Amino acid sequence: MPNWRQAVDEAVEAGVSRLIAMGVDAETTRGAIAMAEAHPAVFAAAGHHPMNRTGPDLALLRELAAHPRVVAIGEVGLDHAAGDDVGPFDEQEAWFQGLLELALDLGLPVCVHIRESAEDVHRVLAAHPGLRGVIHYWSLDPAWARRFLDLGFHLSFAGTLTRRSKQHIREVARMVPEERLLLETDAPWGTPQGRSGPMRPAWMVDTAKALAELRGWDLETLARIELANVSSLFSRIV
Repeated sequence: MPNWRQAVDEAVEAGVSRLIAMGVDAETTRGAIAMAEAHPAVFAAAGHHPMNRTGPDLALLRELAAHPRVVAIGEVGLDHAAGDDVGPFDEQEAWFQGLLELALDLGLPVCVHIRESAEDVHRVLAAHPGLRGVIHYWSLDPAWARRFLDLGFHLSFAGTLTRRSKQHIREVARMVPEERLLLETDAPWGTPQGRSGPMRPAWMVDTAKALAELRGWDLETLARIELANVSSLFSRIV
């Protein structure tokens, strides 16, 4: 597996012109900002993942989010999957509320994680009118897609879109209004069909090809739509 700079250069060569490195706590947010300072194709998000064992330092995240290369608050959300590797369920929602309020205060979009928690995530997001953002790594059915679209959110698709077994995801990708479509890697997860090993940003082109086929577009049309959507939602990206 290449180091991060090699992975980004490989992605840019493949045609991926903008990347957002997500923070899952203060330390990784600092790392994402350092990457963004070092490479013109990379931007950063300041976040606190619900699988953390302790809550976010909102004052520190506010300070980090002031950096001009930070374009979003993320990754944030709720994770109610069973297992020992997730944060305390009874505290996750309070963390999430605080992070959404930070995003609203700073005028930044949010990148939202959902796992076995769609109803709760929808309820919390709906209680924050004016909030903008994206539901990342879309994995839910069309009915849920309509509910999150009604809140004004974008939906983002990863390498799972390339798998014909994931027909519910592919159906959503066909129905999302074109101005709400985004693509992502979620590396090292979301490896496309036919690839092996951890996901690499360059392989997002596989996902783009699958989406273009589903929508009946050529890649140039999709690229134009994606760049417009990224620029609209993440207004600090240039």
